Amino acid sequence: MAEAEEQETESLEESTDESEEESEEEPKLKYERLSNGVTEILQKDAASCMTVHDKFLALGTHYGKVYLLDVQGNITQKFDVSPVKINQISLDDSGEHMGVCSEDGKLQVFGLYSGEEFHETFDCPIKIIAVHPQFVRSSCKQFVTGGKKLLLFERTWMNRWKSSVLHEGEGNIRSVKWRGHLIAWANNMGVKVFDITSKQRISNVPRDDISLRPDMYPCSLCWKDNVTLIIGWGTSIKICSVKERHASEMRDLPSRYVEIVSQFETEFYISGLAPLCDQLVVLSYVKEVSEKTEREYCARPRLDIIQPLPETCEEISSDALTVRGFQENECRDYHLEYSEGESLFYVVSPRDVVVAKERDQDDHIDWLLEKKKYEEALMAAEISQRNIKRHKILDIGLAYVNHLVERGEYDMAARKCQKILGKNASLWEYEVYKFKEIGQLKAISPYLPRGDPVLKPLIYEMILHEFLESDYEGFATLIREWPGDLYNNSVIVQAVRDHLKKDSQNKTLLKTLAELYTYDKNYGNALEIYLTLRHKDVFQLIHKHNLFSSIKDKIVLLMDFDSEKAVDMLLDNEDKISIKKVVEELEDRPELQHVYLHKLFKRDHHKGQRYHEKQISLYAEYDRPNLLPFLRDSTHCPLEKALEICQQRNFVEETVYLLSRMGNSRSALKMIMEELHDVDKAIEFAKEQDDGELWEDLILYSIDKPPFITGLLNNIGTHVDPILLIHRIKEGMEIPNLRDSLVKILQDYNLQILLREGCKKILVADSLSLLKKMHRTQMKGVLVDEENICESCLSPILPTDAAKPFSVVVFHCRHMFHKECLPMPSMNAPAQYCNICSAKNRGPGSAILEMKK
Repeated sequence: MAEAEEQETESLEESTDESEEESEEEPKLKYERLSNGVTEILQKDAASCMTVHDKFLALGTHYGKVYLLDVQGNITQKFDVSPVKINQISLDDSGEHMGVCSEDGKLQVFGLYSGEEFHETFDCPIKIIAVHPQFVRSSCKQFVTGGKKLLLFERTWMNRWKSSVLHEGEGNIRSVKWRGHLIAWANNMGVKVFDITSKQRISNVPRDDISLRPDMYPCSLCWKDNVTLIIGWGTSIKICSVKERHASEMRDLPSRYVEIVSQFETEFYISGLAPLCDQLVVLSYVKEVSEKTEREYCARPRLDIIQPLPETCEEISSDALTVRGFQENECRDYHLEYSEGESLFYVVSPRDVVVAKERDQDDHIDWLLEKKKYEEALMAAEISQRNIKRHKILDIGLAYVNHLVERGEYDMAARKCQKILGKNASLWEYEVYKFKEIGQLKAISPYLPRGDPVLKPLIYEMILHEFLESDYEGFATLIREWPGDLYNNSVIVQAVRDHLKKDSQNKTLLKTLAELYTYDKNYGNALEIYLTLRHKDVFQLIHKHNLFSSIKDKIVLLMDFDSEKAVDMLLDNEDKISIKKVVEELEDRPELQHVYLHKLFKRDHHKGQRYHEKQISLYAEYDRPNLLPFLRDSTHCPLEKALEICQQRNFVEETVYLLSRMGNSRSALKMIMEELHDVDKAIEFAKEQDDGELWEDLILYSIDKPPFITGLLNNIGTHVDPILLIHRIKEGMEIPNLRDSLVKILQDYNLQILLREGCKKILVADSLSLLKKMHRTQMKGVLVDEENICESCLSPILPTDAAKPFSVVVFHCRHMFHKECLPMPSMNAPAQYCNICSAKNRGPGSAILEMKK
């Protein structure tokens, strides 16, 4: 029996899978059989009806039994109601009262947890029963039954029950649904809606296809909410809305009416309806024609989710279900019940009960994994990690990595490891070995963690060896990017040395070895390799690790590599490598020695003063343009030695400067005239020296050289009287541009006259302006008040009694005296001056005011 049940379960799964294979869209529902007690019941009996409450299920059978079941299908209670088929079971909203009717006319309404009970037996089959949703309340003790007519039972005074006919005469009542104050039922002619409050029937919705037998293709009713009724009959679905009638339209009409808001046809016969948010769940009975026999047969029922539109519908999902005995079932044998609280849908057939439920996030992830949509599955799990129960983000991620590896997308798989494995070191190591087995260590190397977590050194060494065997550049990149403490440095150094034995000049390996030496603090070996390679990082290495003691014997190598950087480094760190040491090391390379000393001199004219004599020869040999500036700026240079070198090399300009600096201006001028033949330079030199004898020598030397005379005439006017030169010019000598030179002399003379006159005018004007200013200042009044004191007696300058006569003298320097405190002027000096300012000789201390009263 267990094997049979397992096979049936597999067939149910196959049926739901078939629709998934037909479409790549994810199904909306998942299915499972209601087993346990239900399986035992249906092996001996057949299900005829079922109703669903949030707390339990109630199943009626063809043998007149009613079973209460839990949601797993276990039997919790059993009732023997009748020996024949149970037609309908009804529960109130509280789940405390149940109504049951059967084919033999028996009717029961009783409390599941109380002793109250109502029995009635009719002489015809009772097809339907519906208890008031609020039956638990004493004011709502009502229920309706249906056979050939629809009866309303109400409990009255003294606990008696009164019945009244709500409708009759249109055939058997086959379906009824009670919601709030509205009762909807279906008979052979259509669907009616009754308002229990007003005791009025408010609508009649006729059925469309009257050719279908009502007993074979019954009507399916369900209330979506208190005012929305859904009707399914044959292949037609109608969605009706109960609305309030406007007061002006009422007259003798009911206060409510029903409006059909949507109506459409389906492909199959409807066996059941249930709402799902704004969509519908439809259980369909399917008939198909055999291709071989061309005979019609019953196919598997379908459970569809559709989106209603005003005149049509859109199919959202469709699943064919393999229920037990579906080949023998008719449309009337299927029922669809649902639990509003949990969105559970129960497909009831005589031999089977299948539960459909909305797929949760775990089911969604299952479907994505089945379709190999690992990226979406991982994202869904991360978003809903608090809601998923069966899946773990890590497991999904590992499955995704395995999938990528199987597809050969090694780089993508390795990249995903960063996110998926996170800080789990053991998983990282496991994945690395997996990549090693498929020969893809290089793919995962860029993504390995380099701290928090740190893997075993063997992992990193294994990848480095892999690169060392086939990719020197990749190996160098890893050494540069990975911290040196990730692996055993000595092991890798030895491996690189072994490879260098085969290719000793490989620059990539040599550079990488230098970096490894640096990690190992073996800076001497690293520096030697960098210098051999002439690598730009050598100076950075020296600075970073303070290797100045290691480069004292490598100064020439550094200078050969980059003299500018080397000199800057040496000068910046002369406290670590002295100037004397550098000069000694460069003794055999005077051109490098000059570069070093030249930059030292530029920084400080005095630091290398002991080498200034040596620098004269170095400048003369390697850098003559800077020799003259050096001679001018140096105060420690031996002039005799410099003169000797310049004369030996015939450096005229430098010799002229040295002769001038040594006081031999006449020899310097003579050299300019005889060696350079440059009258302008000679004149400039004479101007700098400002010596009359030099001008005389210049005139004497130029007197027989017409071009020199022209130059003198053009430049001499502002320094020497031109007459001295003109008188010495021999008669008849032809002088180029003489007229222009004379005109220039006259213009310079006129300019000097104009300048003198202008200066005189400015001086006179300034003197007059200052005199006027002084006069105005001295004519101004001076404030004398009680705060002023006599500078001689130091008492207040004004008397306390203002009525008494007094006399005060105020000088221009603002010093004040009582007149009697000043000495009387003598005959030799009749003018009176301030005693304090008398040393200024009639300066600002002259008397300006005498006050009397």
